Amino acid sequence: MMAKVEKPVFEKVPRHIAIIMDGNGRWARARGLPHIEGHRAGTENLRRVIKACVEFGVQYLTIYAFSTENWIRPKDEIQGLMQILENVIDRELDELDKEGVQLRHIGRIDGLGATLQKKVEHAIERTKNNKRLVLCIAWNYGGRDEIVHAVKQLIEEKVPLELITEDLISQHLFTKGIPDPDLVVRTSGEYRVSNFLIWQSSYSEWYFTPTLWPDFDREEMRKAIEEYSKRERRFGGRIGKESQEGNYAG
Repeated sequence: MMAKVEKPVFEKVPRHIAIIMDGNGRWARARGLPHIEGHRAGTENLRRVIKACVEFGVQYLTIYAFSTENWIRPKDEIQGLMQILENVIDRELDELDKEGVQLRHIGRIDGLGATLQKKVEHAIERTKNNKRLVLCIAWNYGGRDEIVHAVKQLIEEKVPLELITEDLISQHLFTKGIPDPDLVVRTSGEYRVSNFLIWQSSYSEWYFTPTLWPDFDREEMRKAIEEYSKRERRFGGRIGKESQEGNYAG
């Protein structure tokens, strides 16, 4: 009989976690496998991460699946990634819907093939009323491109300059209606933002781990949330004794 895994108790849980899923290629190379097998392993791992987020009380999960810069990769790798996305929708949609996961897409959906676009749109429509976890898939997404897209929309709408605010720009981003991430996780030991949610993560907490994405399991997610729960978010302000003494806390 398997031992029961106790649910951890955190001081605070991030409402929204965003993940840069890095390390699939290195995971595959370390095992003598083709690069695409690392992406498949990373996709399979997403099940564990979604389950952990639901268990720990996370309400929003955003994953960086394919960037606007990824188009420079070899054509066979891109085709393989597109096929993986299509297979995931075909294979996982029923279970995700059953488990109350709402799917959203952020990025330029017009970069996908017609058939895949329809499948993504169908998945979004089918799960739009689910409330247990909102899973945002950043596919053909880039932070700079997102801001340019928002600016162009404001120009097209002929919004007067004096009415343009941070809140208005946020309402024109791909993430409209989604709270900014409280915690951004990057796997594989790299320390880069990589054009991911650069507007939304301006005051997010960041967590870097050497663990490669296919190995980032429930325990690794627990560590990330535990670390987050120990931090005091200041949003540019002051805290504690330093605040009382008139010194900046950072």
